[in-house]
Amino acid sequence: MSNANGKVAIVTGGSRGIGAAIAERLAGDGFTVVINYAGGAADAEALVGKIEKAGGRAVAAQADVSDPAAVARMFDMADAAFGGVDVIVNNAGIMRLAAIAEADDALFDSQMAINLKGTFNTLREASRRLRNGGRIVNLSSSQTGLLSPSYGVYAATKAAVEAMTHVLSKELRGRNITVNAVAPGPTATKLFLDGKTREVIDHLAKLAPLERLGQPTDVAAAVSFLAGPDGAWINGQVLRANGGII
Repeated sequence: MSNANGKVAIVTGGSRGIGAAIAERLAGDGFTVVINYAGGAADAEALVGKIEKAGGRAVAAQADVSDPAAVARMFDMADAAFGGVDVIVNNAGIMRLAAIAEADDALFDSQMAINLKGTFNTLREASRRLRNGGRIVNLSSSQTGLLSPSYGVYAATKAAVEAMTHVLSKELRGRNITVNAVAPGPTATKLFLDGKTREVIDHLAKLAPLERLGQPTDVAAAVSFLAGPDGAWINGQVLRANGGII
């Protein structure tokens, strides 16, 4: 782990998968990392332990991002513990697939609540409270370009996140805060691999010209770039970290 840089990053949905890889990478970059989770307390605490053992600094914070009061409390905790927040990574999200004709209200409402309203809740709080010079990184999806059957509702939530990314980058003029999104393609997480046959996984791995699935560390590297000093001139952009799938 590198030396502390004095900056604080919140990673939502940070207890496992891509979020955990992002939290670990930012800790390695010297950030104090607030690992947000909704239900995975054990995973979050284990990741805190792993980061601290490597010389980093991290704390777990329970909050359902779809609840504005819970999001405000999470920022309060970070302010009280560390004096403020410099980076927010909006990684928390769910993916439930169905053709639009077959999608029920619960499928629609749950994804809107977490993927869209959850991101809105953190963006609103960050807009008010992020320290000048900070960074906002939203997680979108390359499904906003691929637009595969059964992804209609999910892709719609992510397209909305991309729209807010572009708008907020302009609204924060004068504070030296960048707002960008990273849009992964198929990525080898437990969530992604569960329930898929080897044939399906192999097919998906071959779709990108680089002929492999993304790894959580690939996505984390893109987030690290946008959150770090080398990303300072990138603003209002969507970076598709997908091996060229689209």
